[in-house]
Amino acid sequence: MSDNSSLQGVLWDMDGTLLDSEKIWDVAVAELSATHGRELTPEVRESTLGNSMRGALTKVFVHAGTDVTEESLAAGRDWLTARVSELFAEGIPWRPGAKDALALAREIGLRTALVTNTERGLVENALETIGREYFDFTVSGDEVEEGKPHPAPYLKGAALLGLDPSQCLAVEDSPTGSLSAHRAGCSVLLVPSEVAVAASPGYVVRQSLVGLTADDLRSAWCDARRPASS
Repeated sequence: MSDNSSLQGVLWDMDGTLLDSEKIWDVAVAELSATHGRELTPEVRESTLGNSMRGALTKVFVHAGTDVTEESLAAGRDWLTARVSELFAEGIPWRPGAKDALALAREIGLRTALVTNTERGLVENALETIGREYFDFTVSGDEVEEGKPHPAPYLKGAALLGLDPSQCLAVEDSPTGSLSAHRAGCSVLLVPSEVAVAASPGYVVRQSLVGLTADDLRSAWCDARRPASS
């Protein structure tokens, strides 16, 4: 029987949380916008962080004045996926402390899943860097009906682990991903990468995964579950 009184699983985001890959996406998204005739602004790029492929492409196309159609979205997806694959092949850097944090969760016996908006082909590529042994399951953005900030990705991740979302701690870096996890019913450990995010009920903010301990994981799960002070 599952224990509802203690942390049972960790659901890990990928881009910006485990891998410092948002900078790679920065390059590819900016190039895509330029091919559609308009330079990408920092504000538009920030608005795409943590989005599903469809969500990010829609924002870039609206910015560039490109018609958002199924055909243009499909072409944009193919272009962006190919370009990011090329860049991933050059090497994907880790976020500070992330590899040790993954190992820690395994060492203390927690069930773990990767939950990302990135599509399966790129996830398989990235897993060559991360290591498949750190996860019981992986959920990619094209395997759920809606991507983050919809709760579907985290609901699926928890279900695959055989856990209720309330038994899980989601580790995220973006407002979009954190909202997805929170809506699913997970506690959220938020480690900002590209965008500063303030603490709020249901979220615990930590500036880095460096030095993360088992007590830190359990405390984050407990603290995020604590009702907001009245």
